Amino acid sequence: MSWLGGSGDASSRRSGTLTVLDVGSNKVCCMVAKLKPNDDGKLLRGRSHRIQVIGIGHQKSQGVKSGVVVDLDRAEHAIRLSVDAAERMAGLTVDSLIVNMTAGRLKSEAFSATINLGGHEADEADIKRVLGAGAKQALKAEREVIHSLPVGFSLDAERGVRDPRGMVGDALGVDMHVLTGDAAPMRNLELSINRSHLSVERMVATPYASGLAALVDDELELGAACIDMGGGTTTISVFSEGKFVHGDAIAIGGNHVTLDMAKGLSTSLDAAERLKVMHGSALPGSADDRDLVSIQPIGDDGDVPLQIPRSVMTRIVRARIDETLELLRDRLNKSGYGNAVGKRVVLTGGASQLAGLPEAARRILGRNVRIGRPLGVAGLPEAAKGPAFSAAVGLLIYPQMASFESHPAKGISGLRMTGTGGKLHRMSQWLRDSF
Repeated sequence: MSWLGGSGDASSRRSGTLTVLDVGSNKVCCMVAKLKPNDDGKLLRGRSHRIQVIGIGHQKSQGVKSGVVVDLDRAEHAIRLSVDAAERMAGLTVDSLIVNMTAGRLKSEAFSATINLGGHEADEADIKRVLGAGAKQALKAEREVIHSLPVGFSLDAERGVRDPRGMVGDALGVDMHVLTGDAAPMRNLELSINRSHLSVERMVATPYASGLAALVDDELELGAACIDMGGGTTTISVFSEGKFVHGDAIAIGGNHVTLDMAKGLSTSLDAAERLKVMHGSALPGSADDRDLVSIQPIGDDGDVPLQIPRSVMTRIVRARIDETLELLRDRLNKSGYGNAVGKRVVLTGGASQLAGLPEAARRILGRNVRIGRPLGVAGLPEAAKGPAFSAAVGLLIYPQMASFESHPAKGISGLRMTGTGGKLHRMSQWLRDSF
């Protein structure tokens, strides 16, 4: 299929199996899915295949802190267990996966490039050439290119051309969004997967994946931001005119709320996590001073737990949540895409389930906020339909959109896919043929 999603006819698209792995700070989740070509393409625009999940495994994450692998052995163990569970459920073995990347100080940059057409019609080769020229500029820094995506083309002085193939002009230009990350955390994540005898097919930035899963067509088209609040990191992505135009990540997540509570209430992390889930809220309620919550202090073997007013807890939660949202608001305004987002913000990720969070986000971001759950995937068990699984589901959707990416950048970016040793995996071959 050609580089523009959805343009191949159904006969050129094949069914296949796809495996994705979401390595988070709180959980590692592996999904195996069957992709079948869409007959009518009406389901969701830009989706060329129907996705049916046939295997899923998730584990408490180990050895990962704020999205960065900090202990290879423990991370490998958690990855192995979740992939094992998914393989057993799907009844097949997996050799390569699509993985998401949160760490590495993700940075979005815009580049433009122009090539000379000399008055003839633009074809695939010209598009490859202009995309290659745009991607080359991003490689000057000591960083790794994760995505290089065309945002829009121009022919001579006309901007906003969506698909220049077959059009005539003298100069073909492209505006590109290039997302880069630090090389070391990417290498270490890849290493922990390779040690489980698996190879990395492609790395996808978490904000991109979450946005693909949680945003609906109109939001993608009109412009919206997707904020994915995980355990150790919060990522933000901006989509406009159906394209991913900006991505960012900060190393603050739900775990920081738990940590603040454990410190402030002098209780264990497990107890603080339980309190956060059961009673935590980012909204002060009228009865908070009267409501008492019982807490088991650290190192106190006495049977009598402490009783504290819920308002004490709400204050701790609120301080951290407000700080996180203010940081995101500033990042969004600085990105220059504040206007593209308009009033639409979608919150997703495990930590977005905190009570009162949408209200707090509305107040601080000054925009409409809804909680987004992963859309457009069949066969998910009830437990995996929540916001915590958006990134994993987004990775299943990604290959259908990957046809938008400039494939030349793969070669340029030097993202050496270890473990492929020259022989293409069945999976990679299928991905290349089908999309």
